[in-house]
Amino acid sequence: MTVIPVVDYEPSVLAAGPRPPLVPRADDARRHLHAVRTGPPEASDRFRRAATFADAALRCVLEVIDRRRPATQLRPMLSTGLIDSVVSFASAAPARQGGAVLRRVRLQASGPDERAFEVSASYTRGPRLHAVACRVELVGTPQGGGWQVVALHMG
Repeated sequence: MTVIPVVDYEPSVLAAGPRPPLVPRADDARRHLHAVRTGPPEASDRFRRAATFADAALRCVLEVIDRRRPATQLRPMLSTGLIDSVVSFASAAPARQGGAVLRRVRLQASGPDERAFEVSASYTRGPRLHAVACRVELVGTPQGGGWQVVALHMG
């Protein structure tokens, strides 16, 4: 293995000279307007419903993994393939040190319409801290629209 020095590509401070003042262009405000949230800083109603659902769904998943709840209760909350994954995760795991306790749940909207949210959460089991991440989406069901976990990663 050989070490080759990297060429210095930054100009010296003295050679750069004074910089002209930054003048905002008229179209800059319009270009970044979509990123600014208008109205009160309170969470939207859809955000609150998604947060409530994500909290309940993750608690249910942890209870199924701890064998405190039957896996059939996951059916309305998780997409079909994820239920099988949670059941196999629960059966393959070694003996547990106490029950899992959900500690913190954070959501971030995946788009401006707030129909999907990325969720990250932490939970404890005994003295250890673990992480879980999922994606919840507003999906159409035969009974109407509702939230569903469509992706799940247990850490």
